[in-house]
Amino acid sequence: MNVIKKISALLVLVGVALLIGCTSNKANSEVLLPEGIPDFVQESDFEGIDWDKKADTFNDNIIGNENKSGVIGADAPSLNGQKWMWHLWGIENPRQTELTVVGYHKETGTVHQVLTTGWTIGLGGENNGADAHAPSSVKIPKSGEWAILLYTDGKLFDTLIYEINE
Repeated sequence: MNVIKKISALLVLVGVALLIGCTSNKANSEVLLPEGIPDFVQESDFEGIDWDKKADTFNDNIIGNENKSGVIGADAPSLNGQKWMWHLWGIENPRQTELTVVGYHKETGTVHQVLTTGWTIGLGGENNGADAHAPSSVKIPKSGEWAILLYTDGKLFDTLIYEINE
């Protein structure tokens, strides 16, 4: 009987561990969208983030996904505010297109507005080889790994993965 009690106790412990593990994973996978975020941003947009697809430097000083999107200034300290110049490729009517920028902090699983003027800015024409560009001021709320989701006219356009440490 002693062996049966030990096996029963072990099974109970394994069951509790599995229950806690499942609950923890579920809690971490929920993304809470802040008030005021544009309606087209969906919780499901954050599920497919490829954290291994880090932004690279191209064209000497643009950091992002070559031939898609990138930023001049993303390598500068941004926790206390910084100017970033967004560059996008594949935009047909840049002056009629709006860019929405959404920051997602990997460690905390929180969504943030990183543009200091709101969620959305207008785009300008060609610059540095890109089809569209936009200057902005950003403030990254905390250090760590960030996914910067870019939306053009309400559709997910690209995701930039940055490590922001200062």
